[in-house]
Amino acid sequence: MKEEWNDLIHDRVRKGEEIRKGGGNPYPNDQKVGWTTAAARRAAEGIAGEELAKKGIRVDVAGRIVASRNFGKAAFVSIADRTGSLQAYVRKDKVGEEAYELFRKTTDVGDIAWCEGTLFITRTGELTVEAERFRLLAKAIRPLPEKWHGLVDVETRYRQRYVDLIVNEKVKEVFRRRADIVAYLRAFLSGRDFLEVETPMMQPVAGGAAARPFITRHNALDMDLYLRIAPELYLKRLLVGGFERVFEINRNFRNEGISTQHNPEFTMLEFYQAYATHEDLMRLTEEMISGLALSLFGTTAVTYQGEAIDFAPPWERITVAGAVARYGNVPEERLADKEFLREMARTLGLAVKSDWGPGKLLIGIFEEVAERKIRGPAFVTEYPVEVSPLSRGNDARPEVVDRFELIVLGREIANAFSELNDPLDQRRRFEEQLRQREGGDEEAHAMDEDFLRALEHGMPPAAGEGIGIDRLVMLFTDSPSIRDVILFPQLRKEG
Repeated sequence: MKEEWNDLIHDRVRKGEEIRKGGGNPYPNDQKVGWTTAAARRAAEGIAGEELAKKGIRVDVAGRIVASRNFGKAAFVSIADRTGSLQAYVRKDKVGEEAYELFRKTTDVGDIAWCEGTLFITRTGELTVEAERFRLLAKAIRPLPEKWHGLVDVETRYRQRYVDLIVNEKVKEVFRRRADIVAYLRAFLSGRDFLEVETPMMQPVAGGAAARPFITRHNALDMDLYLRIAPELYLKRLLVGGFERVFEINRNFRNEGISTQHNPEFTMLEFYQAYATHEDLMRLTEEMISGLALSLFGTTAVTYQGEAIDFAPPWERITVAGAVARYGNVPEERLADKEFLREMARTLGLAVKSDWGPGKLLIGIFEEVAERKIRGPAFVTEYPVEVSPLSRGNDARPEVVDRFELIVLGREIANAFSELNDPLDQRRRFEEQLRQREGGDEEAHAMDEDFLRALEHGMPPAAGEGIGIDRLVMLFTDSPSIRDVILFPQLRKEG
């Protein structure tokens, strides 16, 4: 965007050229760095000023200059790296007149620099490197915004995340914690004999969830492919193949709207366990999430946007119908009556289609009157078979499936069920989904003949679960929007 360059940028470009004219390079790549700023601080920890001066601890650090104070023949600069920051004291009589003049004329806040010298403590008590050598490693030609911390336009923060990370340590901490969360989940499952796997992100059939896919084209194969909406059907194929416990931390893509809870590209943890039921996964989920809270905070009690939530098990369990009865203030026994459900849905202003059965009506009502009011953590169970094409039916009540969703503060965090492994029943479910697709439901599940063939070879009884990593990170970083926990969220084109 050279057309946007202003006088400040042109001045910084001139400084880079000045370095080149003097035989230097404003972008060298041959400087080794021996210390981090944190390691330098540890080396001086607990040592008084006079004793530190006697020890003559030599360090060299590199990072971004985030502050500078110039006093003519000397300057203080603050250098920040991945571990923190450290002040450097650059004096003309220490680094030499020529080197100091080059430093003074060509160095700005925002530049990447290296310095080497001995540690000492200033009169104000700040640990500092007395620079004997100072070198510019990358000239920043675009200055940082002066009032970045006060920006009202949060979209600019998301769009220019690189600047957001430079100036906002809290943002860095969000993504450090995100990495800690993913590492914990990975270690938790690996420690329980789950095998981490990778499955295709481009799939010939979009399956495993009710969602509109993104379509791409493979030119050499002359065929359309879909960016995966879920890895579920491939992970189940691995159950058929004999991997009895598998998990994948994956990117999914759904061609849907953008909101504080939705991004078209998002991260999921999905895991499948043979010889387990959805009840087993409830217990495993309680252990995993409460353990995660303990690992991060030393307690299971967490506050999110001012609201307290405690992940100590056991968690509440409530059926879909029970939740509608509680929060919709209607008798639960009436919720098996299709006409009552249809009338209730119309009263709520839901756009009801003529082919909706009682299950779809109930879920529409649940999402409208109950889901957002559940504080949790709560397992919502007994989902209708009509909206659960991959779930195992309940043996006693065939109209519902052995499934749960984990709801925390009105948001779905996880979805799990005992898996349908009857290939004939699965084919019937797919055929019903095809009828819905033909009726205009773009999110209805497609027919997947290869998956059916896999089931026909025999899949062990199993249960599987998907956990939304982004929403989990939102909870454990007190972030109000999913964009706050995705480094580069999807945005509209600039301009």
